[in-house]
Amino acid sequence: MGFVITIDGPAASGKSSVSRELARSLNIPWVSTGAFYRGLAYAAIRKDIALTDRERLSELAMSNDWKVEMTPEKTKVWFESEDVTDKIGQENVGNAASTISHYPEIRQSLLDHQRSCALGVKGLVAEGRDCGTVVFPQAEVKVYITASSEHRASRRAQELGTDQKEMAQLQQVRDKQDSTRKVAPLQVPEGALVLDTTEMTFSEVFDRVLEFVDGKLKN
Repeated sequence: MGFVITIDGPAASGKSSVSRELARSLNIPWVSTGAFYRGLAYAAIRKDIALTDRERLSELAMSNDWKVEMTPEKTKVWFESEDVTDKIGQENVGNAASTISHYPEIRQSLLDHQRSCALGVKGLVAEGRDCGTVVFPQAEVKVYITASSEHRASRRAQELGTDQKEMAQLQQVRDKQDSTRKVAPLQVPEGALVLDTTEMTFSEVFDRVLEFVDGKLKN
């Protein structure tokens, strides 16, 4: 297993953009662990599996009907040989993913798949909600990126072309679900660099993260 850098934080905090650029800068793979939950949620929706049917969801999690693939630019998701990467970003898929992520058996089913991303590579940047606390608790470098709820709602609304007020309401629900779930709740990993990006430019955030990473990896 190569060295691991984790970047966690709430939805639309900017962690995906930063982690992707960091992986590109270090010339190592990047993975969004949330894609596993979104991919499973999308597959469940397509197969008309109820989000309360834990048994069928667990079976689907271990099936070959869908898969996650790492690339330098994206964490790709395939469903029945179709590239559905762009489709899993839809808000209804995100809400479904948040729902099924509460189930311990689902998280356990996906955990080994997520951890296997660090095998056979010199290093990995892993982005998500619990990368530094659960997926890679022994990671060499941990970062937690956040921003005000208003800033995050505005950013997400612009990405999806939706109403900011409506997005703020949906995001509040997601934040509450992620931070209060009994299994692997969203929280700051021990020893992590914490950055509030509300008043920061992308360049400022990236430079600060890169500086922190360089310092950690040199020690």
